[in-house]
Order: sequence, then structure tokens, then C-alpha cells
Amino acid sequence: MATIYAVGVGPGDPELLTRKAERILRSADVILAPVSAPTEASVALATIREFLDESRQEVIVHQFPMTSDKARVLPAWQKAAALMAVRAEAGKDVAFVTIGDPLLYSTFIYLLGILREICPNTPIEIVPGISSINASAAQAGIPLVEGDGKMAVIPATAGLDKIAEALARFETVVLLKVKPLYGDILELIRQTGRQQGTLFVERVGSSRQKVLTDFAEITAHAPDYLSLMIIKSSR
Repeated sequence: MATIYAVGVGPGDPELLTRKAERILRSADVILAPVSAPTEASVALATIREFLDESRQEVIVHQFPMTSDKARVLPAWQKAAALMAVRAEAGKDVAFVTIGDPLLYSTFIYLLGILREICPNTPIEIVPGISSINASAAQAGIPLVEGDGKMAVIPATAGLDKIAEALARFETVVLLKVKPLYGDILELIRQTGRQQGTLFVERVGSSRQKVLTDFAEITAHAPDYLSLMIIKSSR
């Protein structure tokens, strides 16, 4: 019986794929990679190109609009799930690739629910990947949490109130997708006195990687969409 795989390909460095991920990607009949706009390249697909044989494998690039409007994104989720289900029912192994991990702020989380409804008898296997959080901490050589410390992970789009609450309660706060609120976040960091404990990382694991620890440099930088902050307390 064919299997649908969700494969986490890490933050962008092909060497950070697991051996299991590489094995599945080399053997799958179909690869489905997400993009947010027709003019953009898929970061996940670019990460795994060297492992594919496109003369044998079908590679599908599918657009998922970057919006919280369910009326716009639901049809894209449904179409992607249908593309995978049809091929799996035809006996083809299908691998959906996603940067980071499939179950950490990933589009695949939404596809998983749909797939379980439309093809309940098709096996679904999830292959975890290294998240940008772990990769960023490794690049900077800083611990995320230690001892009895606590860590919160928040998409910056959750809003400044949620971020401020986390900074008050957690020794380490990881902010994802910081670009939309970048200036406001920087001001909040100043107000809470965490400038010295702030790490900014952009496009980790790729040729465009940028790691900043100096707050003045962080303030002067214009962030890319694929960027995050790790904000540590001095306590």
C-alpha cells in the first residue's frame, strides 16, 4: 500500500536532513513542495533538489496563500490534499516537504486533518525535521534553556501583548516571523532591558544566513520573512 509522508527538511541546509528523510525523498514517486506565491521559489524544494531524480519522480509545486483568511487558504489545503490522495490511491508514495518540522507551525498540520478525512485508510508517516529554532541556537552557540528555565515559542503575529506577557514569564522567548512587527518588538525589548540577550537569525542554514547578536546591528537591519529572534533573560 502506498504511503503519504510529511518530511521535515530542516531550515535550509541539505546536510541537516535526517538519513530517514533523505531515504524517503530518494524513493518517493511524488514530491509536493509548497510556495506562498507563484513567483517565489520553494525553499523546501531547493533544500532537497540534490536528492531527487526528476526523470523518475513527479515534482509538484503547490501555492498556499500567505493569509489567515480561511476562505482563501482552505481551497489550497483541500486541493493539495486531493493531489496527494489521488496519487496515493494509484499506488504512488507521496512526500510533502516542509522546512523545519511538519508539526511545528507547518502547513502540513492543516493538510493532515483533511487527509485523515478523505483517505482514512492511507498510511501517513511524519518524518521530523530540525527546526530553525534549534539551528539558530546552534549557529550562535547559545543555550536555549537550562536547568529549571522555561521557554516560550510565539509567532510574532500573535501580537505585542502576547509577546510582552511571555517576556515577563519566561527566561527564553523565541519569536518567529518577526518582520511585520519588527520595530515594535525592538522597542519592547528595550523597555524590558533584554537588549544584551537578543539574538537575531535570518535564513539559517542557507547561503543567505545572517546571525546578529549586537543590538545596534539588529536595530539597523531590515529583516527577511524567514527570520526569528531568541530573547534571553539575564536572570
